[in-house]
Amino acid sequence: MTLFDQFLKNLAQSDAVLVTVQSHRGSVPRESGAWMAVFADQVLGTIGGGHLEWQALQEARSRLQGHGGQPVVRYALGPSLGQCCGGEVHLGFERVSASDAAALAKRVEQQRAAWPRVALFGGGHVGRALVGVLRTLPLRLQWIDSRDEIFPPDLADHVACEHSQPVQAAVAGLPAGAHVLVMSFSHAEDLDVVAACLQRQRRQGDLPFIGLIGSRTKWTVFGQRLRQRGFTEAELAQVTCPIGVPGIPGKAPEVIAVAVAAQLLQVFEKIN
Repeated sequence: MTLFDQFLKNLAQSDAVLVTVQSHRGSVPRESGAWMAVFADQVLGTIGGGHLEWQALQEARSRLQGHGGQPVVRYALGPSLGQCCGGEVHLGFERVSASDAAALAKRVEQQRAAWPRVALFGGGHVGRALVGVLRTLPLRLQWIDSRDEIFPPDLADHVACEHSQPVQAAVAGLPAGAHVLVMSFSHAEDLDVVAACLQRQRRQGDLPFIGLIGSRTKWTVFGQRLRQRGFTEAELAQVTCPIGVPGIPGKAPEVIAVAVAAQLLQVFEKIN
């Protein structure tokens, strides 16, 4: 269950005040769109913590008790608020109830439509660890494997699982703009997926990132085999291998997952 799912579940039992970062300027704790739902007895989500969040909590609980207020309130993150970020945040306050659930779900779907897309090939140990990280981030994930019964149950709504045999056949159907991560259970499958991605790049040029798990030695071997398939040096340069931010030597699946997720975030930032 995602945080938003929990929000809707709780909303069926009691009203809440939805606090949303509407806009900001300068250095601030959270970006526009960050939210928290304030119920009488609990809080879901965060707008950045600190005194800003404490002030927003007091304002939200006042509104839960029936007191009015402006729909958007400006907060300057300076000494008067006990914070030294130096920016300013405009917070929206919206009292919501069970009758608003459908409209809120529609708003979330509209926001998710703008999230970056990631296609992950491989449901092994690293793939599972990576999904554990990526499912908490604002992105839409397509998880692909050639093996049956490889995917765990109860994944978040923005994680779509796909069985593809052969696995590289799924490349043609990827949405434009997908960031591809290749980490299947075999080097042969990895090679076929990378080759399919490069063929698609040759035709369409719409995959902004192709990342391959493995060592520099693996990429040297793959490079030779891909050249034999007719790919040029310029085309091979579109593949990132090894993947993950540099300087993290650990090989445990969870360590690799964090390094790869961090690299993806850097790629998203460059594109934006």
